[in-house]
Amino acid sequence: MSVSDKIAIFGMASVFSVTHALFAVAQEARAVTNPLAYMLQPITKSQGMLKTFEQSRETFPGEVLLDMNATYLDRQIYNPATARYDHVKLRGYQDARQTGLSGADTPLVGPTIDLRPGQTVRVTLHNLFPQDSTCGIGGGSANTPHCFNGTNLHSHGLWVNPSGNGDNVLISIRPGVSFQYEYNIAVEHPAGTFWYHPHLHGSTALQVSSGMSGALIIRGDRMPTPTETGDIDRLLKQPGGSDIAERVLVLQQIQYACTDNNGDITYDCQPGQVGGIESYDQFGPGSWPASGRFTSVNGQVLGQLALAEAGSVERWRMIHAGVRDTINFEIRRKTGTTAFRTLAAADTDRWIDQNCGKDTIPYGVVAQDGLTMAQVQMRQQAILQPGYRVDALVVLPGAGDYCIIDGAAPAAASVNQEAPSRRLLGIVTAVGGHAVNGEIGTYLQDWLISAAERTMSQNVAGKVIDDLKNEMSLSSFIPHPDIDAGEVTGEQQLVFNIDVKQPGATFFEVDGKPYDPNRIDRTLPLSGVDEWTLRSDFVSHPFHIHVNPFQIIKIVDAAGNDVSALGADDDGDPQYPGLKNVWKDTLWIKNPGTDPSARYTITVRTHYQRYIGEFVLHCHILDHEDQGMMQNIRITLPDGQGGTVSGHH
Repeated sequence: MSVSDKIAIFGMASVFSVTHALFAVAQEARAVTNPLAYMLQPITKSQGMLKTFEQSRETFPGEVLLDMNATYLDRQIYNPATARYDHVKLRGYQDARQTGLSGADTPLVGPTIDLRPGQTVRVTLHNLFPQDSTCGIGGGSANTPHCFNGTNLHSHGLWVNPSGNGDNVLISIRPGVSFQYEYNIAVEHPAGTFWYHPHLHGSTALQVSSGMSGALIIRGDRMPTPTETGDIDRLLKQPGGSDIAERVLVLQQIQYACTDNNGDITYDCQPGQVGGIESYDQFGPGSWPASGRFTSVNGQVLGQLALAEAGSVERWRMIHAGVRDTINFEIRRKTGTTAFRTLAAADTDRWIDQNCGKDTIPYGVVAQDGLTMAQVQMRQQAILQPGYRVDALVVLPGAGDYCIIDGAAPAAASVNQEAPSRRLLGIVTAVGGHAVNGEIGTYLQDWLISAAERTMSQNVAGKVIDDLKNEMSLSSFIPHPDIDAGEVTGEQQLVFNIDVKQPGATFFEVDGKPYDPNRIDRTLPLSGVDEWTLRSDFVSHPFHIHVNPFQIIKIVDAAGNDVSALGADDDGDPQYPGLKNVWKDTLWIKNPGTDPSARYTITVRTHYQRYIGEFVLHCHILDHEDQGMMQNIRITLPDGQGGTVSGHH
């Protein structure tokens, strides 16, 4: 892609430094661009076929088709440990309607699904993997990884029907079989950043770690009114009315390996070898740091992000689509001149010290897990656990290069339960534009107020502007109102645990039991409102529940302190402060070690709206989920007497 193409994409009108732009092009052999979007085929029906609809409608453009292949992909990935590209053969997604995009240098990231509220999308998933004799075998434990070539599809975070051919993760699509999902996106569905990935119990971690994931974006244009909230997309506009520049950043840990002369797994793939992920021996505590691999951004390792315009407000949609890493997202000025393209993992921390400034560039977080927050929160660092999404408004304050860093974090904040060393994720270069001399928070606040003056209707502009002047409140754009204590109709308790008491055996449990596909663990009433208490007895786990998001009420540490308020101190761990009253679908349940007395107690509230059916909750360290840390949930009708209806009698 040429510089001019990139400038066109990002809508820059300024005159750039030609020298600087050419330098950037020279660096972009591993260019990080937004993933391609799936081609959506509108379903058109003649008026005669739509007799039950209004007679004047000649088409039905709200319904689209999408064709997705799940197949092996022959690719290459840059290996910082050897400074060369490794040949890999990994499971991945392809747009079945795209041709000519299967070259070895095509990034290993799924295309983006781009939808709107009120739209229906039919996703036909074609399983093109080879036959697999481990699929469908009875007996044994369902929690032993198996059926690596079976698959299915999960629309992570979408509020849609979990049954039938909706977001149903309890079905298995075997090799050679195609199945059509149908997602009916409600007209009131929040606009935001979501993602998709396979969710077949027994092979989820293996497939997601292979790169089977992609962004799923719901774009909205609903104007807020004095009585109803709207979409923040409506506010984030350029002076000319176009959307602000956007980056979709899919962050993955593709943990491929080869075998040595003894047939053992090695991360030192030799020339001529083909890396892959065909075993759960590649997962476990410490396996990711030991691999020496780097988190990729849109399938590129140590890549050069597309150009930015200095002083311009961009929306960065960050998606943690990996399994075995905690990402502490930072932006710093690049102050050194040492090349980064052959950087090895072991040298990263020193390289960052020598080449990236000490001060982080703050940015404004506006949404978590796709749901707009009540207030813009200025952050120096955003923590992304597996499954998380963060939407941030980023301003690069001057021309030059910037380091995108996965920063250090306390051990208790990390998937691997050890303090991670810093890693460079990539470099972004800002050109042209104008310098920001004051505080970025103030600059961003002024920009948002100006945007509100341009974009908001007269009957709501005053309220939105007053909110933004008041600590950048976004009360006109939040998708869900607070759940008050008086609305709660029930309680739920949940405890994660890894049972290692039996010699030679490990059991991954929720509430003292490994997953049983034939057991319904919780039957909950439609329209019920529950307060959940979440804990972990053995290390930390990201809790994820399908269909309905939850609101965080409080996060209490072992000493009894609520650390969820903005500005709270959680012993140096920045991930919880600011989450009070935030809506999410995935949340870190913290225990700094293996002593249950050290565990945190987290209280959230949720309501079960619109959809009945069966779905799951689980740990989003996906190899834990595959080995038993999951439960089945059934939402059913209330019986009118305080219970729920079973069966049809």
